[in-house]
Amino acid sequence: MRRWALLAAAAAALTACGGTARPPVVEYDFGPVTTTREEPARLRREVTVAEVTTPAWLDSTAIVYRLAYRDIAQPSAYVDSRWVAPPAALFTAQLRQRLVATTRSGVIAPGDGVRAAPILRVELEEFSQVFDAPDRSRALVRVRASLVSDGRLLAQTSFTQERSAPSQDAAGGARALALAADAAIDRLIGWTAETLR
Repeated sequence: MRRWALLAAAAAALTACGGTARPPVVEYDFGPVTTTREEPARLRREVTVAEVTTPAWLDSTAIVYRLAYRDIAQPSAYVDSRWVAPPAALFTAQLRQRLVATTRSGVIAPGDGVRAAPILRVELEEFSQVFDAPDRSRALVRVRASLVSDGRLLAQTSFTQERSAPSQDAAGGARALALAADAAIDRLIGWTAETLR
């Protein structure tokens, strides 16, 4: 009888453990490509778009947030939410698709085996959800871009885009970061077209 009681207790413990299983990880991307410019910039010549780079701490699928009201220098990541790919890869894909949609010239990837000048190089220096207060956050995207031709720097720029988060969680952060990334890409397209005019 005692053996049956022990077995029943063990079964109950296993059932309880199963009931506290962690929820599945939710994955996000930037959503479908949209063109936000009424008058798209038209590139007059081909451009090679290099893979976007990031600092080592951003080179993962983590959705990063910062609590500015405590210590803005301490990045954290959501446990049960992440990007489907590192932000640099998502940004690269979106940038190339948007450039293709806004130019009659060619957009080339380095691996295409086609030589084209200039090369657009972009670094995501910051890509995080910043909480200014527990009930208020914003997406912060900081970009540095360079146009290089024949080993010579043609132009360089850096800028920041911010968007308010619609909710104070990973879903709100991902949405705001996607919108800020889209605005940054819009600005990159305009800058590239203006520089190559």
